Amino acid sequence: MTGSKPNWWKASTCYQIWPASYKDSNNDGIGDIPGIISTLPYLKDLGIGTIWLSPMYDSPQKDMGYDISNYEAIYPPYGTMDDMDELIKKTHDLGMKLILDLVINHTSDQHDWFLQSRKDKTNKYADWYMWKDPKIVDGQRQPPNNWRSIFGGSAWEYASERDQYYLHLFVPEQPDLNWENAETRRAIYKSAIEFWLEKGIDGFRVDTANLYSKVTSFPDAPETLHGETYQPATEYYVNGPRMHEWLQEQREAVLDKYGDVFMVGELPGTDAAEVLKYVSAEAREYSCVFDFDVVMLGTGSKKHHVYRHTLPEFKEAIRKCQDLLRGTDAWTTVFLENHDQGRSLSRFATDKDEFREQAAKMLAVLLCSLTGTLFIYQGQEIGMFNHPEHWGIEDLRDIDSLNAYHDVKDRHEGDELWLKKAMKGLQAVGRDNARLPVQWDSTKHAGFTGGEPWIRVHDDYAKTNVADQLKNPSSVLSFWKKMIQLRKDHEDLLVFGHDFEVWDYHDQDVFTFTKKHPSSGQTLLVFCSFSDDPQPLHWPTKLKATTAQLLISTVDHPQRYLTPWEARAYLIAEPPAVNGA
Repeated sequence: MTGSKPNWWKASTCYQIWPASYKDSNNDGIGDIPGIISTLPYLKDLGIGTIWLSPMYDSPQKDMGYDISNYEAIYPPYGTMDDMDELIKKTHDLGMKLILDLVINHTSDQHDWFLQSRKDKTNKYADWYMWKDPKIVDGQRQPPNNWRSIFGGSAWEYASERDQYYLHLFVPEQPDLNWENAETRRAIYKSAIEFWLEKGIDGFRVDTANLYSKVTSFPDAPETLHGETYQPATEYYVNGPRMHEWLQEQREAVLDKYGDVFMVGELPGTDAAEVLKYVSAEAREYSCVFDFDVVMLGTGSKKHHVYRHTLPEFKEAIRKCQDLLRGTDAWTTVFLENHDQGRSLSRFATDKDEFREQAAKMLAVLLCSLTGTLFIYQGQEIGMFNHPEHWGIEDLRDIDSLNAYHDVKDRHEGDELWLKKAMKGLQAVGRDNARLPVQWDSTKHAGFTGGEPWIRVHDDYAKTNVADQLKNPSSVLSFWKKMIQLRKDHEDLLVFGHDFEVWDYHDQDVFTFTKKHPSSGQTLLVFCSFSDDPQPLHWPTKLKATTAQLLISTVDHPQRYLTPWEARAYLIAEPPAVNGA
């Protein structure tokens, strides 16, 4: 641990709420803030310390709230500012913290800043977004370069009012802000950050936290998608040249006025050395970040380029994140799910009926045994999993998934086999998997709403839901509650342990690792089975002669071998002086 009293957010278990799909209080089919308020005692009982609320700001909802039209207003179907004030107060009254999504790489094209900016080249807001003149090729107007939007197609959209293109790394309705403009930055700080800190929130999850700074010469990207017009250009906008300068300005000019503000950044496509520049305690740019190596396993440049990763690849991704702490003053996060990913049971374990409960408990042991700030996504605590393979494109709502499907459909002229391949990819990694309504009980629409839900409810809700699991001491929910409490009881080792080491790197069936107590020398030894079959335990040689106390197991009576998808953890009082395989 760093110092005698660690930052409050380091040992806090965080729970992400996606408001549209969480709990509907007025039966309009859309989750809302009063619905969230009604479940605060449930979250407190689960052991949650911090709630991360995904965007609830006013928005046209072209990208589920990540296209913000007013940072200082609430999307009306979610509630009112009075509702939001009540959520802040009641969260704090229960001893929990609240962080919001900070989306400041871009706004909605309906934000007043952009509406003014696109009018002409001379108004006050003219330079608040990334505008460029067209490229003229054979007398035809073309985008300024060949950059591909993250959601497909050109990253540039033409505006006739200015006879210019504006940059949008995501959908055209999400124009990128011009961070090069100091006036723009000051407005962002005031409207998006200080407004909410003044209301008493405790921090932010920072969206696209390393995309603000672009290479402003805007060169063409190299061709990596052969035969396509628009190419991925991440080398020109991920971890750009002025990112650290601006984040330090943000910290010194704004955040330092409000104490220990928790800032957790979304940081895709970043190697460990670069991550350290953001999360070093000395640099103070971000408190910690989400490293995406784990959740990007098995994915390609397009949704249908999906494949099953190997367990050694999974171990290596976990190791990278844990090793960020080795010999540094940095901090890290622990997570396997969020609103942009498929469900962890389906992605990293198994959602077969006969093994799903055991696998969900195994992942709970794994996550609660890793060092860092733990994040759980809504529904993860009951073992929700991906939507069934028989669902069709008509059941999906995510703009990224719909774009990906129609891209395949257009390129391959509606070929049936290609469309089947596209749907297979979306069933594995599509964002709607995480955005299905939370399954509160076995009544119609899973107790999420008394109306017609905005998106289809998972077929499995009658068997997997909160109400039934609350009554069952052996349920996945009960086990998660037990693991979160165990993490608190053994905070020094489970939250702050160091010297993470994988002992069976090449094993395709079992994940075995150790970590050490920061001061006592006590060792945690964890075994996690990723197999449908019984598996032997790989005891590190030098630990075999030590006294091992069983700390937790996913089965009532652990035997010589691991049962399918079992996990267990041992406390070892006196670890060896040197490591042995």
